[in-house]
Amino acid sequence: MRLHRLDITAFGPFGASQSVDFDDLSAAGLFLLHGPTGAGKTSVLDAVCYALYGSVPGARQGSGQGMTLRSDHAAPGTRTEVRLELTVAGRRLEITRQPPWERLKLRGKGTTVDKAQTWLREYDPTTRAWKDLSRSHQEIGEEITQLLGMSREQFCQVVLLPQGDFARFLRADAEARGKLLGRLFDTRRFAEVEKRLAERRRATEAQVREGDAALLADAHRMQQAAGDTMELPELAPGEPGLAEAVLEAAAVARATARELLTIADRRLTAAESARAATGHELADARELDRLQRRFAEARERAARLAERSDAHRAAQERMERARKAESVAPALELRDAADSEHRRAAAAEARARALLPQALADAGAAPLAAAARRAAEELGGLESARRAERRLAALVEERAGLDRQERADEEVRQEAETWLADWETVRTGLQSRVDSAQEAATRAEQLAVQRDPARRRLTAARQRDRLTDDTEAARQRALAAAEDAVEARAHWLDLKEQRLHGIAAELAANLTDGTPCAVCGATQHPAPARKTAGHVDREAEERALTAYQTADELRAQAERHLGTVREALAAATAEAGDTSTAQLAEAAEELDGAYMWARATASGLHAAQEELRRAEGEREQRVAAQQQAAVRSASRVAGRDRLEREQALLEEELTLARGTAESVTARAAQLERRAALLTDAADTARAAEDTAQRLKDADARLADAAFRAGFDTPADAAAALLDDTAHRELQRRLDAWQTEDAAVRAVLAEADTADAARRPPADLTAAEQAAADADRRLREASSARDAADRCRAELDRLSAHAATSVRRLAPLREEYTRVARLASLAAGTSADNERRMRLESYVLAARLEQVAAAATARLLRMSAGRYTLVHSDDRSGRGRSGLGLHVVDAWTGRERDTATLSGGETFFASLALALGLADVVTDEAGGVRLDTLFIDEGFGSLDDQTLDEVLDVLDALRERDRSVGIVSHVPDLRRRIHAQLEVVKGRSGSVLRQRGAG
Repeated sequence: MRLHRLDITAFGPFGASQSVDFDDLSAAGLFLLHGPTGAGKTSVLDAVCYALYGSVPGARQGSGQGMTLRSDHAAPGTRTEVRLELTVAGRRLEITRQPPWERLKLRGKGTTVDKAQTWLREYDPTTRAWKDLSRSHQEIGEEITQLLGMSREQFCQVVLLPQGDFARFLRADAEARGKLLGRLFDTRRFAEVEKRLAERRRATEAQVREGDAALLADAHRMQQAAGDTMELPELAPGEPGLAEAVLEAAAVARATARELLTIADRRLTAAESARAATGHELADARELDRLQRRFAEARERAARLAERSDAHRAAQERMERARKAESVAPALELRDAADSEHRRAAAAEARARALLPQALADAGAAPLAAAARRAAEELGGLESARRAERRLAALVEERAGLDRQERADEEVRQEAETWLADWETVRTGLQSRVDSAQEAATRAEQLAVQRDPARRRLTAARQRDRLTDDTEAARQRALAAAEDAVEARAHWLDLKEQRLHGIAAELAANLTDGTPCAVCGATQHPAPARKTAGHVDREAEERALTAYQTADELRAQAERHLGTVREALAAATAEAGDTSTAQLAEAAEELDGAYMWARATASGLHAAQEELRRAEGEREQRVAAQQQAAVRSASRVAGRDRLEREQALLEEELTLARGTAESVTARAAQLERRAALLTDAADTARAAEDTAQRLKDADARLADAAFRAGFDTPADAAAALLDDTAHRELQRRLDAWQTEDAAVRAVLAEADTADAARRPPADLTAAEQAAADADRRLREASSARDAADRCRAELDRLSAHAATSVRRLAPLREEYTRVARLASLAAGTSADNERRMRLESYVLAARLEQVAAAATARLLRMSAGRYTLVHSDDRSGRGRSGLGLHVVDAWTGRERDTATLSGGETFFASLALALGLADVVTDEAGGVRLDTLFIDEGFGSLDDQTLDEVLDVLDALRERDRSVGIVSHVPDLRRRIHAQLEVVKGRSGSVLRQRGAG
């Protein structure tokens, strides 16, 4: 990774835009970044880190980074921006980052926050242009991290070497040193292995304990099933031998359960025999008791029947009288029906006579019928009058229709006359519109032909004006390009001449004692030529040649562009002529205005023609409607006279027919009502006479039927009758008495019942008590046998389940033993791990050993061969080992703690450690070249000799094509290092001043 250029705007202490040319600073291999305290030296490194990773080193982050990165000296409208150009993995990239910032709203008052922006571009050497790659924060972050091969933390420790951190690292304990190395070498995967092994151990241990707990739960259930006679092993889940002890106790419990089941079977057989004997005795006692109670109940029932004998005879007599009265029932029903019918007929007759006139209220049925016939005959004579009345109504409606038609035709005639009076004026106006539109259409066609040439001339004139300015600009650029080409060629020739003058020093740079010189062949070189401060090498000459070739190509391109512009100008001038662009634009605008007006006017031609045709059609319709209305009016005169004559005849006829009524219909309604009332009165009178005769006949038949049945009067026969409910109830009582008498006689005649009545009373209570005791003993024996069988079955089931669990847990126990041993070994708690070193610590110890070896190569030179860094496996802190770091003093030959070093010794030891760590981390990251390094502070603690040795070591880094930037405010370094980047602070913010190696 090589840095080329850094641009900073409104970042940290820098209020305005500042630029750093790292190519110029790196030319000497070693450059100095200096300035007073608080000027912003570290902010330059922060900008590099922010451009690459979107954040500054961890110790300087803070909350709300986008706001804290912004310079307090920046103008309100200037946005914070960092742009870094670098080469990494053979690709030249440009990263631009803008953190979020708070600005004034464009509209209204107050502020708003703009989001962070990020751009990534890549330089294409083929096209010599930058091309955009991405604007996504996430994509750019992943791309940069992948190309660099290290995280932000690793970059800050390897590229931005923080000497204070490495001084602490040098004196830190094993735990703190392990945290830093873990971040740099990303040994999280080994810590994850430890974690996974520990988790696996806990998981398998939990599974084993869970299995043992389930096994003990089965054992407790077996103990409960065995009635607490089973002895459980006194072992906890996870202890050895638990499974064997549980299985042994289960076997003993199963054997005991089988013996108890055999004893319960014998007791159940004896209880069943005793229960059968007491059952027979109880059945005999119950049968004797039943027969004795049956005989006693029969004697009681016979006594009750004797007490009810008189009531039984009275009921039989009542039933006999009811049977005789049944022969009189039809005559009674007939007489009741005739009486009801006569009452209804008399009531109807009274209602009908009440509606008649007083003169006919007492008339008989025959006079009423005759009056009804006369009213019907008069009603029939009104039928022709009804037809005449309906015809008269139709005539009146027809005359009204003729009047309406007459009024409608009159309106049509008047409307037509009014419209036709204005016809000539309307036709003249419409024809004028048609003529104007036709003239405008002809004018538009003529103007359309003139517009295109005017537009072409106007376009050519505008192009002529533009190309006039472009021609002058192209001419100036061609002259400038020619001058640049001449200057570049002169510069190249000057450098070439300077290189030829200093070629001896360039050849002498490769001379080595004992190797022949390529010019003279000598093997000894007592006074080789030295390069002066302004020496020009091959690369500088080639760059000058490339610059000259590029400038010459740009000159040729500018001349070709000038010729193209001049040709286009000549063509435009030929087309536009000498007329000015303003005059041509004015003429074209006038043509466009006249053309648009003509087009707008001509667009109404079709509408005007259509409107004229519609008006002519409407005129023809108005004339035809006027003529038709006149014809219809003449034809209605004869029809109206005919209707008037017919109406007069009909009104005369109807005056005679309706009499005093308002109309024939009203007269007919009066006659219909009168005929209906008379007919109804005649019918009800005849019905009343008929029902009175039928009632008289029914009374005679009823008296005869009652006498023949043996009753003195019809009333006695009616009283003797029974309704259906009373008859059924009386019959039921008679049947129940007879059934009860027969049943009692049958029971008293039974031999078994009579014999049982002569025996002593049965002792049923004693027999039932004996049977109940036998039942209880049988249930107890059966329950005991079932309990023993369930206990045996449950113990068999639980024992089988426990055996299955033991077989299933066997592989898991083996896995737990294996995983526990590995986890203890990786965690450093196993006896096999003699140094009690964790897996991650073991890996980090190997890395620390590599770092100590790489650091020693530089520390020996810095300390003039005195000190050597060595890795130690001695135990420290909680009895573990692996990350110890000691220094060996060659003057004493002893190994001692790094804390015993002085301040200056601590600085160059930690610097050597940082450089060694940078080499190891670079190799670990995949061999990414780190061509630019920064070392931050610490040089003030060195004496002159040690400072020279340290600078020699840093200068030696150029052998690996590295450039090293030293961040320090030590004055002596400004005299020793010529390439410098100075940070100058002021009230309006800090500024950067750069000075190259020349």
